Amino acid sequence: MKERLGLLSHELSAVTVMIHSRIAERVGLSATDHKCLDLAVRAECPLTAGQIAEMSGLSTGAITGVIDRLERAGFVRRVRDPHDRRKVLVEVSPASLSRYGDAFERVSVAAERVMSRYTPDELRVIERYITEMIDAMHTELSRRTNGK
Repeated sequence: MKERLGLLSHELSAVTVMIHSRIAERVGLSATDHKCLDLAVRAECPLTAGQIAEMSGLSTGAITGVIDRLERAGFVRRVRDPHDRRKVLVEVSPASLSRYGDAFERVSVAAERVMSRYTPDELRVIERYITEMIDAMHTELSRRTNGK
């Protein structure tokens, strides 16, 4: 069963990457730029380039290029931190996100349809598995980022 779950996890990962690549392509972004934008969108407030680098596992130099491209495409803008004028924050332009159209809506509807087939207890087990896998992947990403 563990082997089967491993294979299914790989397949889910691959199809997820392909969906996100297609969505990114649709709005003129690379997959990496798209995922970094996703990190900024999901954040509760504007982020620094260093925070995006840490969250993504990319170098600060690579993130500078990502932010440059996202800014040119109109998805984000650089703003001064009102509390520390030395810091620059990356602020998402909410209006620009409408360019994604219904791409995420269709994925959300499909996910909702699948989840409706499970009991609350089954969903809690799935949630625990996904949460623990996310934590494990973040740990691995951190190790690789820090050269370990």
